Amino acid sequence: MATGDDSFPWDKDSILSRDLFSATSAELCYENLNRSCVRSPYSPGPRLILYSVFGFGAVLAVCGNLLVMTSILHFRQLHSPANFLVASLACADFLVGVMVMPFSMVRSVEGCWYFGESYCKFHSCFEGSFCYSSLFHLCFISVDRYIAVSDPLIYPTRFTASVSGKCITFSWLLSIIYSFALLYTGANDAGLEDLVSALTCVGGCQIAVNQTWVFINFLLFLIPTLVMITVYSKIFLIAKQQAQNIEKMNKQTARASDSYKDRVAKRERKAAKTLGIAVAAFLLSWLPYFIDSIIDAFLGFITPTYVYEILVWIVYYNSAMNPLIYAFFYPWFRKAIKLIVSGKILRENSSTTKLIPE
Repeated sequence: MATGDDSFPWDKDSILSRDLFSATSAELCYENLNRSCVRSPYSPGPRLILYSVFGFGAVLAVCGNLLVMTSILHFRQLHSPANFLVASLACADFLVGVMVMPFSMVRSVEGCWYFGESYCKFHSCFEGSFCYSSLFHLCFISVDRYIAVSDPLIYPTRFTASVSGKCITFSWLLSIIYSFALLYTGANDAGLEDLVSALTCVGGCQIAVNQTWVFINFLLFLIPTLVMITVYSKIFLIAKQQAQNIEKMNKQTARASDSYKDRVAKRERKAAKTLGIAVAAFLLSWLPYFIDSIIDAFLGFITPTYVYEILVWIVYYNSAMNPLIYAFFYPWFRKAIKLIVSGKILRENSSTTKLIPE
């Protein structure tokens, strides 16, 4: 994840260690090791509250996104190129809940990293990979919605399963290759060797990213963001124009063909609106975090630890947000949840259940 430190997603633990070293009455992460990091533990009450809040977010991210994936993959009516993109996005958020949030929860509450140096790098790579994967998925989804809203009747021939598969493959491969290559080539901490050496201790996850890569990472966030903002601006202009045309047409004629086209256009606009809300939630969650990364990298690591923790957990909670958005706006998702929770999907031919009116 981006940090409020000398880099983008992977350096804040260095500053956490620096802060801990400065504590005069702190405990050690490992009492019997001379090179142990220093920790400042919370009292039992705040610890319980923090574990509850962070744990709830992890459970919500895991369970909510698991429901999204199960719904789309199980029910045949939901098998569409656009929904496969949504399921893949849910997979990225699901993996955040499984492979990132539990370990960050312990780090945030205990002030120490207890999961080894190797997994420290993996954890940081996972953060970057899932972040960019979600971003690229949302960017492709916005383009998909633009095509669907601009010409809903021709859309099925333009955004096919093959196109969706290529978008999914690109989103995952580029994110994983970039994040792992950045850390495992050592490019991230070039020029920061003295700082890393000074801050290295047992019980810390001290991975730094220099100013150059902070800026590159910010651009990788900014460019898809600008694409999404531009595309959704066009979507809402088109949707407004379509609504006006449909209202005018309905006053003149009530032909069946027009009625069908109206229903299709209305459904696509609603889908665009719902996914637009998901994009807005993503940007509102991530933008403060990326801005803080830039500020820290170029102004000397000025973000207090508690501010960083707030920003990073807002980011994590974004992974639990999309299922709540779908549940609020999509009747088909609410129906799917009832069938899954009640165990009715185990019945024969449950996959053919109609969730969306034709």
